[in-house]
Amino acid sequence: MTRRRTLLTAGLILFALAVGLVIRNQIKVHRGRQTRHAAMLLRHPVIPVPANVAQFRRTLFEMLQPVALSNCELQRFGERNDGGYLMCANLLGAVQAGYSYGINGYDKWGCDISKAAGAAVHQYDCFNTDRPSCWRGQTIFHEECVGPRTETLEGRLFDSVQNQFAKNGDGAKRIVMKIDVEGAEWDTFLSMPDATFAQIDQVSVEFHWEEGSEFGWVLDERYPRAVGRLKQFFEIAHIHFNNASCVADLAPFPSFAYEVLFVSKRLAVVDPGRQATGLHPQDSRNNASLPDCQAGGG
Repeated sequence: MTRRRTLLTAGLILFALAVGLVIRNQIKVHRGRQTRHAAMLLRHPVIPVPANVAQFRRTLFEMLQPVALSNCELQRFGERNDGGYLMCANLLGAVQAGYSYGINGYDKWGCDISKAAGAAVHQYDCFNTDRPSCWRGQTIFHEECVGPRTETLEGRLFDSVQNQFAKNGDGAKRIVMKIDVEGAEWDTFLSMPDATFAQIDQVSVEFHWEEGSEFGWVLDERYPRAVGRLKQFFEIAHIHFNNASCVADLAPFPSFAYEVLFVSKRLAVVDPGRQATGLHPQDSRNNASLPDCQAGGG
C-alpha cells in the first residue's frame, strides 16, 4: 500500500511538473509574440484600405483554400502542439538547406527537417536568442530577424531572405522553409525576387492578421498582394488555424493566425478530380488546453 501511494504521489508530481512546463512555455510564447507584434507595428504600420469588410475577408479566405495534390504525403515536423507543421515529407529528398524563421528559443521543426533532409537548417530570431540543441541534426542559429531589407531596429538586426540565402552560400540551393514572425511575413514576401521564390520547394507560413492602434482588425492591401505573389510560384497544400488565436469577429477566418503550406509548382501535381481534405490526422491544437476553432467546425 505504501509503495502504491509513493508511486501515485510521484506520478502526480510528474504530471504537475509537465502541466507547469506547458503553461510556462505558452506564457513565454505569448510574451514573445506581444514583443514581436509591437516591434513590427513600429517598423511598418498596417496599411488600411477602403473596402467592404466582409468581401475583403471572404476574398482572402478563398485565396487561401488548398488544392488536392496527388504527390504530397503530409507528415508532421516539429513540436506536438505549437511549433509543429505539416510538410510533404516525400518531397524533401532534393532539399539542400532549410530555413526556420522566428523560433522563439525552440525549434524541433528545424531539427526534424535537418535529419529528414540530411541538410543544415538555419535558424533566425533576434528577439529570443536562446539557441536550441538538435541531437543528430545540424542547425545553425543566427541572432537576426527576417524582413524586406537590411536594417537595424532598436538594436536588432534584420535582413531579407535573399540576402540571408546569399550570406550562407545558399543562393543557388533548393530550400525548405518555415516562417512564423508575427506579421513581418507580409513585407518579407512582397520584397522577395522571383529567383528566391524559385529556389524554395516548400514553405510553411504562419500568417497573422494585424490589429490597428485601436486594437481593431484592419483591412491591409498587403495581405492579398502577398498571398497572390506566393500563388504565382506555389500551390497551397494545407491550411490549419491556430487555436491559440481564435476570434469571433474575423469571419470567415476562425482565427487571426493560420498556418499555410505552400508547395512549389515545379514539384506539386494537382489532382483536379479530388478536393482537398480539411484537418489531417497529424494536425494538432497549437494550445492543447484550449478548444479548437478550425474553419467549418473541424
